[in-house]
Amino acid sequence: MNPTTEVPSLTSASFEDLVREMIVRIGEDPEREGLVRTPNRVRRSWEFLSRGYKEDPDAMLRKALFTVTYDEMVIVKDIEMFSLCEHHMLPFFGKVHVAYIPKGKVIGLSKIPRLIEIFSRRLQIQERLTTQIAETIQKAIEPQGVGVVIEARHLCMMMRGVEKQHSAAVTSSMLGCFRNEQETRTEFLSLIRNRTNGI
Repeated sequence: MNPTTEVPSLTSASFEDLVREMIVRIGEDPEREGLVRTPNRVRRSWEFLSRGYKEDPDAMLRKALFTVTYDEMVIVKDIEMFSLCEHHMLPFFGKVHVAYIPKGKVIGLSKIPRLIEIFSRRLQIQERLTTQIAETIQKAIEPQGVGVVIEARHLCMMMRGVEKQHSAAVTSSMLGCFRNEQETRTEFLSLIRNRTNGI
């Protein structure tokens, strides 16, 4: 494609057309050997990275709810997370720690990482991602409380802008007893900070 060639309008352009246009606008040649198949690769990559839009987190959780008499804290920590910053479309990544105290129902343990995956595979900000996870669990099982903490590094800070390579953002959402009871919140934060438990 010649750099002066017009691409179709946004309403009719394919994803690949738009990627080719971006390649042209940054000063590259989309017909260069290494870039010829890039538009197709980028489309497939974005389909994967944004697949959370096609999934229903509430429906997913409803399939894995179990009635129990257990009423102590349930924690799933160090869940790896990758997402895309909605401001620059650059990755941010880190770990998510989730806790809740049941009130008659629990969630299948594998569904908590799945829930995180659904919300993180969208254009996000870390603050919203944190609250979405907590509020969805709260809605699904109405526990005594939910706590979510995310620790993440943002490439929009590391590669551009302030270019601080070792900075991390920490966000939390505390609902129910995690918000209202200092002891519960402190126990949760203490347990997720314990890195020497051999797990």
